[in-house]
Amino acid sequence: MSNNKKVSISNVVREKDTQKRNENYNQYVKQVTPKNSLLKNMIMAFIVGGIICTIGQFFISYYMSLGLDKETAKLYNTVTLVFLSILLTGIGIYQKLAKFGGAGTLVPITGFANSVAAPAVEYKKEGQVFGIGVNIFTIAGPVILYGIFSSWVLGLIYYLLKRFGVV
Repeated sequence: MSNNKKVSISNVVREKDTQKRNENYNQYVKQVTPKNSLLKNMIMAFIVGGIICTIGQFFISYYMSLGLDKETAKLYNTVTLVFLSILLTGIGIYQKLAKFGGAGTLVPITGFANSVAAPAVEYKKEGQVFGIGVNIFTIAGPVILYGIFSSWVLGLIYYLLKRFGVV
């Protein structure tokens, strides 16, 4: 048998082993991956997001009942929801709520506060500078960056349109 035939036979054997390993791995992943119901996830997200929004509306009404005007009540509501989100993240409840309610916990203000607080809690063991300072915006950083950049671009477009009398 020539050397070329031995090499091609060993390549075929290796390829079959790789295919078998991949099939076994894919079968294992199917077994251990939890089954999710899209309808159930949507309902849970709707319920949890609705509850968060209802709590926010409760705080607005409460602050207005204390004599604050609507704009100030909304500001206090925002501060309250951010505080509660960070508090619940710090004591480990927000993660459980997110597991239960899924995308419903991404209501903008509470989800953003959680995305900033979660890395801070996770990396606090590494110190103030190299732990919290370096990692606090790992999730929220891109949102902030692209939010600022897109608002700058849209502001520039608006300015140019206004300058040329289009708007």
